[in-house]
Amino acid sequence: MSDTLLAAEPAIRLTVFLGMLAAMAFWELAAPRRRRDIPRVIRWTNNLALVVVDTIILRLTFPILAVALAVLAEQRGWGLFNALDAPFWVAFPASMLMLDLAIYLQHVLFHAVPGLWRLHRMHHADLDFDATTGLRFHPAEILISMGIKLAVVAALGPPAVAVLVFEVILNATALFNHANIDLPRGVDRALRLVIVTPDMHRVHHSTDPRETNSNYGFNLPWWDRILGTYVAQPAKGHDHMQIGIAQFRTPRDLWLDRMLVQPFRGPDSGQALDPQDPGA
Repeated sequence: MSDTLLAAEPAIRLTVFLGMLAAMAFWELAAPRRRRDIPRVIRWTNNLALVVVDTIILRLTFPILAVALAVLAEQRGWGLFNALDAPFWVAFPASMLMLDLAIYLQHVLFHAVPGLWRLHRMHHADLDFDATTGLRFHPAEILISMGIKLAVVAALGPPAVAVLVFEVILNATALFNHANIDLPRGVDRALRLVIVTPDMHRVHHSTDPRETNSNYGFNLPWWDRILGTYVAQPAKGHDHMQIGIAQFRTPRDLWLDRMLVQPFRGPDSGQALDPQDPGA
């Protein structure tokens, strides 16, 4: 079973990723939520090129990734659920919840620590908001995030299939909740009770720091509500809110080379503990 899962993982993840990306791209063309300010060709070519760079660096850096570590943990009895010999029907949903909470807390951390914010703000510096924004992360952030994820997997000892399902869902929801799609308002209100919607997550990409530092969830919306970081709507409305980072407002900042060096440019203003006024 473990060998089959590891062998199938790349195909499963790639199929879901490409299918979801294509679906969101067509949906954005058919029913966009906001008008585009930057030509898609500039943003998509550079954002997708960044995915290639991230993937190469990740594979070269880590000899083992999350699903493979979960398989190894099962075989060697590592982690909480393996030590407790928890039944699958308990370990699977508990693992999904705890992995999602870990992603939420990691996201808060990347906003609160100035050095980490320098890496993460590249994700926020996109001047438009669409599915490819959900793929736009600095390679150093990807490496740190994987290190945190591996530590969580080693500590929890989740079923390997739970890790695979979580990874696939997380990647799919990242494309969905960054998509520039116009959901009916009633559908959005209902969906955001169980999943982070584009309108909910778009608030997080506002240039207003009060909104940037809210709505941290990528998949489940509950942690924001429970822990007091939920903002229902942007103050200026979705049509008039400004997307991005105040420091990086030129189309040239969207190119791959500028994205890679962005952590070393300018002050680290905008992070969650920054006392600056909105728009400063």
